[in-house]
Amino acid sequence: MKPIFTEKSLREAKLGNYTFQVSPTMDKKQIAAKIAQLFGVKVVGVRTTRTGSEKGKNARGKKFSIGAVKKAIVILKSGDKIDIFEEGKK
Repeated sequence: MKPIFTEKSLREAKLGNYTFQVSPTMDKKQIAAKIAQLFGVKVVGVRTTRTGSEKGKNARGKKFSIGAVKKAIVILKSGDKIDIFEEGKK
């Protein structure tokens, strides 16, 4: 399980929705329990999505493949935060 840091995920994190890449075998209850255990927060809901594997060729003709990934968007109780998603002050 690892956090996903993109512009969209950081924008959603401000609203209390945190995005993680998880093992494809984990279900929503396991994900909620793991997040609650790791960060000490109350999980209200979990949404999951899967992306299939991709195969193709790049511009030089070299073959590549990207493995399948499962993402989980974790919704926390209002007031709870996960510190690793907080942006530093500029």
